[in-house]
Amino acid sequence: MSKQEGFHVATPLLESVGMSKRLGSTVYLKMESSQPTGSFKIRGIGYMCQNVTNSTKSAGVICSSGGNAGMATAYAARKLHLPATIVLPSTTPHLVVEKLKDQGATVKVAGKVWDDANAEALRMAESEGLSVIHPFNHPLVWKGHASIVHELKTSLPSKPGAIVLSVGGGGLFCGVMEGLDDMGWEGVPVLCMETVGADCFNAAVKAGDLVTLPDITSQATCLGAKTACQQAFEYSKRSTVISEVVTDVQALEAIELFLDEERVLVELACGAALAAVYSGVIQRLQEEGRLPKLLGPLVMIVCGGGSVNLAQLQHLRAVIRK
Repeated sequence: MSKQEGFHVATPLLESVGMSKRLGSTVYLKMESSQPTGSFKIRGIGYMCQNVTNSTKSAGVICSSGGNAGMATAYAARKLHLPATIVLPSTTPHLVVEKLKDQGATVKVAGKVWDDANAEALRMAESEGLSVIHPFNHPLVWKGHASIVHELKTSLPSKPGAIVLSVGGGGLFCGVMEGLDDMGWEGVPVLCMETVGADCFNAAVKAGDLVTLPDITSQATCLGAKTACQQAFEYSKRSTVISEVVTDVQALEAIELFLDEERVLVELACGAALAAVYSGVIQRLQEEGRLPKLLGPLVMIVCGGGSVNLAQLQHLRAVIRK
């Protein structure tokens, strides 16, 4: 396996008949949910793990995560025969803890939100000589994620009319923007979706500067960084970037509809992106003239999620619809 390939697989690009019918233009699903760890994170994190461990003699890797970055780090570390420590906030579903242990990782719970877990991971890295794998804020992570767009170039009939994705700390967004630049697709609109209460990127776009949220109140805890990364904010200044926010209820309805129509269960964080079609956000942006009425192929990045199962979905229904 070459260094550039990392540990990810080239994921399917599927046409969604249901979404295309709703939107009136072709919608393609980039199925990152079919990655070995269940989300796109393995692209950038796997790439970073390889590069960090190739360049330094590492005692092991440590990652702070709401779930998916931890899963990717644990998976890559196991493949590289390295010890992995994953620091999780207390809001992480228990099934993630079990999955991480199955990958051979050491799991520590620290604080209520990702920012708390990250502070503990940095402290442990310093005291134990571990290599820090940042879940979203590192050029190697973005370079790995850019491979999504490289794959789109080979499988789409024409350049995308727009790309829709969920934003947490901004790692996927930065990777997609880098990939668009690599492919000469700088003019492609990118719609960044978040949920209310985990909307640090939208808050930064509105304020014209990075904003730190007081707390994460959304149930989409995988989107739960209180501050977006600086590079994401820099990319947000481009005229092609649109930031929108939906409610947890809309994200939940989106993952339920997606499960019915596409037979795939994804987590609430991914539901934020899916809601762009299911809740009419794109249609509204077209009416407002912020997206073209005649849209080329729309690409929906189905970022996935290893932190959801039927029990977790039922829990979300109970909490969000109470």
